[in-house]
Amino acid sequence: MSKGVQFLMKKNKIDVINGFGKLKTGKKVDVDGTEYSADHIIIATGARSRELPSLKQDGKKVIGYREAMSLKDQPKKMIVVGSGAIGVEFAYFYNSMGTEVTIVEFLPNVVPVEDEEVSKQLEKSFKKSGINIMTSSEVTKVDTSGSGVKATVKTAKGEETLEADIILSAVGIKSNIENIGLEDVGIAVDRDKILVNNYYQTNIPGYYAIGDVTPGQALAHVASAEGILCVEKIAGQHVEALDYGNIPGCTYCYPEIASVGLTEKQAKEKGFDIKVGKFPFSASGKASASGAKDGFVKVIFDAKYGEWLGCHMIGAGVTDMIAEAVLGRKLETTGHEVLKAVHPHPTMSEAVMEAVADAYGEVIHL
Repeated sequence: MSKGVQFLMKKNKIDVINGFGKLKTGKKVDVDGTEYSADHIIIATGARSRELPSLKQDGKKVIGYREAMSLKDQPKKMIVVGSGAIGVEFAYFYNSMGTEVTIVEFLPNVVPVEDEEVSKQLEKSFKKSGINIMTSSEVTKVDTSGSGVKATVKTAKGEETLEADIILSAVGIKSNIENIGLEDVGIAVDRDKILVNNYYQTNIPGYYAIGDVTPGQALAHVASAEGILCVEKIAGQHVEALDYGNIPGCTYCYPEIASVGLTEKQAKEKGFDIKVGKFPFSASGKASASGAKDGFVKVIFDAKYGEWLGCHMIGAGVTDMIAEAVLGRKLETTGHEVLKAVHPHPTMSEAVMEAVADAYGEVIHL
């Protein structure tokens, strides 16, 4: 994939300068002592694995996600701290290869940003796969002096000591904004993020920022959309600001998770009168035939206007199915319109229509 991007750069006659870049005033960038100037400078320095004071990464026994992708030896035991997308993806990956995995999550549910029913389903599926899960728990101390690593975990029942070969710290990301000249230029930063307007302009004319260094969701497809929007605006095209409320989130563990919009809890907190529908894959012919019956599709609609407020999926291949909900919400589709759009049978995707039918009391396959 990396070589493919290099080819695209060449094909589109883009000069790539390798080196450490530092922003200068007057719309300039210094790259290892050589100055370059441009009318428009876009900062897209991304992010790295965040470190906790109690969980300092040494790259050997306490690692981040980059090291987790290239370990020389498979650990027999691994502790994964944090159960966001990165944590559960690596927990699934190493567990599937035979590593004994324990997840330690500070909050009451794994994948805490997801709908609670999705969190409970993933926990159930993970436990069935042999993954140990400790929620409402916190790693307070790590001892790396022995051959492996010992982690002191504070739980509701008291302190516990876990032993493993490696700890993977998956507690979020840290923006790469240090030493790149932001202060010299006077670019405004708040809580580790570069402040931008709807079109990614910073407070200093001619300087822009996109991706993980800005306040939006730290996702590849978000960064890509931001970059395109930013450049189209610079080019003088008419563009609409990105709707951050309609960004799909995908987690590539097994079962997969995909979601967009409000969770049931969020919809209630916002005061919506809602209709909720759910269709389990255990009732799907395609899911049964392919041996992937775990999971469900859950939909949330505003009872008054039929607005599609949220869609939450867990199961095989759901990251390929969520786009229907994203497009439907973008086009302001109502529940009845989804219901009357004929979905093919037998497919996993018809579970979306069936969940909507359930929300409107018209389901006949449950």
